[in-house]
Amino acid sequence: MKEPLKVACCQVEPAILDRTATLDRLAERTAEAAAAGAGLVVFPETFVPAYPSSAWAKALAGWADPRAKAAFALLHRESLEVPGPDADRLGQIAREHGVWLVTGVNEIDADRPGTIYNSLLYHSPAGELALHHRKLVPTNHERLVWGQGDGRGLRALETPIGRIGGLICWENYMPLARFALYESGVELYIASTADDGDAWQSTLVHIARESRAFVIAPCHFQRAESYPADFPLREELEGRGILGRGGSAILAPDGSYLAGPLYDEEGILYAQLDPARLAEERQRFDPAGHYHRPDVLRLTLTPVEGRIS
Repeated sequence: MKEPLKVACCQVEPAILDRTATLDRLAERTAEAAAAGAGLVVFPETFVPAYPSSAWAKALAGWADPRAKAAFALLHRESLEVPGPDADRLGQIAREHGVWLVTGVNEIDADRPGTIYNSLLYHSPAGELALHHRKLVPTNHERLVWGQGDGRGLRALETPIGRIGGLICWENYMPLARFALYESGVELYIASTADDGDAWQSTLVHIARESRAFVIAPCHFQRAESYPADFPLREELEGRGILGRGGSAILAPDGSYLAGPLYDEEGILYAQLDPARLAEERQRFDPAGHYHRPDVLRLTLTPVEGRIS
């Protein structure tokens, strides 16, 4: 990272379970962030078309519940195929506004169309899909929804704005996955999530201090009232208000907050990142540099053939 960079961390509610309308919303907020001078715009975990809240996803364990089957089929229908026209639209949005765009999506793979993946897509200002990561292990109720990732996207990508990479929600608790990013020199660490708990903020502080990188952490925000009236598991949402309260934040390499956390409302957090902060904090601790002992400890990463890293 050689030049100062303004980043936008978007805590925006999707048009729940409506892929096209959610992409429209993403386009509007990306335009807003770009107009404010952001060169990197980041959206939360599975923003397209929504994070499957535990309030209803737990019902997918019902063996023969027709509502659960219909809810999964709806999420599948509104998920984004990679490659495909909706992924191309994300590239077009990044190109139109000249930004790096990082988006959490529910992904369908044409080779395995029956499985949904929790993915993070990085599009360059040229509109290219530059990095593609799938969550390695779904958490708790998520195992009823998503398949396991395949290890792609675990190395930071060298870009004109800095080395960028990240992990999704609780895979940030996987030490080797984090170190794969550290070892590749990550400077802009994306910690996309749906975890709105207070303890998650301690996690973000730790990741920033351990990585000595800037941490951009967009969190999912959603309300029960925003679900479509004909949602098959609507009964599970009765009496509920906010299902995901957010907690988005941007942190410096010493673990201090540059913006956020933001709770209980939509908004875009901005921060101006100074590359000098990286060198200042890595003088004492560089996890893959002078504070690493590859002669004693070594990570082996299994490559994924024929895939975008």
